[in-house]
Amino acid sequence: MTGFAWRRMIATLAAFVLLIAAAPVSAPGIPTDDEGFRLAVPPYTFTFPIDHAAHPNYRIEWWYYTGHLRAGERRFGYELTFFRLGVPAGAKSGSAWRANHLLFRHLALTDEQGKKFYSDEKAERQALDLAGADSTRYLVWIGDDYVGLEADRRTHRLVARADAFALDLRAEPEKPPVIHGERGVSQKSEGVGNASHYYSLTRLATRGRLVLGKDTLAVEGRSWMDHEFSSDKLRDTHVGWDWFSIQLSDGRDLMLYRLRLKNGGLEPNSSGTLVEADGRTRRILYADFDTGPTGEWVSPQTTGRYPSGWIVRVPREGIELRLEPTILDQELLVQSMGGIAYWEGSVRVTGTSAGKAVTGQGYVELTGYAGRTPF
Repeated sequence: MTGFAWRRMIATLAAFVLLIAAAPVSAPGIPTDDEGFRLAVPPYTFTFPIDHAAHPNYRIEWWYYTGHLRAGERRFGYELTFFRLGVPAGAKSGSAWRANHLLFRHLALTDEQGKKFYSDEKAERQALDLAGADSTRYLVWIGDDYVGLEADRRTHRLVARADAFALDLRAEPEKPPVIHGERGVSQKSEGVGNASHYYSLTRLATRGRLVLGKDTLAVEGRSWMDHEFSSDKLRDTHVGWDWFSIQLSDGRDLMLYRLRLKNGGLEPNSSGTLVEADGRTRRILYADFDTGPTGEWVSPQTTGRYPSGWIVRVPREGIELRLEPTILDQELLVQSMGGIAYWEGSVRVTGTSAGKAVTGQGYVELTGYAGRTPF
């Protein structure tokens, strides 16, 4: 039996345990929503590596990898994301196909030299070993695509295949996990539970294999991993978000997000985190940063009008950066989530950090510019 077959067998047992539960289980004193899912409230203390695993008592969870790979002179950006969505107890049946959770997988590749963008999606219920998210160790899968930890409990393994390309990567953290927000909670708007538990691994040394068409390429580079879980939904006063992850040549990393309001303003709980080269972190509040577009791109698929190119400033840290997409069209249109569209793309970075010239690379995610947001 192959190593992955063993993993699947063990994960099947974990999935079965999840499936026999009729509803999320709430710990005493932790508030829940009206369907029994836990709300993200402080304090929350992360424990690794177990917090890499699934948190089925929360409604929504995602594991997000983005990164930049090179093979000789060729350069690529990639995204691999798994989403878990809890199903309310009232929507279940007694069938063997009954599922407490739905799983979605988004996969994208940016071929910078070829000026091409590829994307792919999968969706499956957590039933009959078709897909799963293990809560006892880090393993999330749909079919033969998966993310998880290897036996050393440190190395992240990413395996995914689409018709046009495939990835098989190993990624090792170069810095400790970065906890965003305060007291283990990243607040998204005012009110109890309008928040998430959110951390990142901002630098992962990455090696592996990329298959593109008839080419099989040995690749290396650097990745970024986000993991977020909550039971919050975007407020009806909000329209979407802009999210930035940036890795700079001086060793600093930067995460920022702006939540956009329907009235044209910004949510005051928008925030971010600066990560120093040695792993020390500082929270960045709404008033501490600003971002502005330098251009616009109109999608031929959805007619969505996206900002394209940005100036990012964090004055107190001596940061002023210019972000340029490696290619313009990096929009994903996801039919399995009801036809949602969002732009998730690799960017090149130039500017200053701590008053000195830097270069860098990053990813930008834009939602709500072409219809509704994913969650």
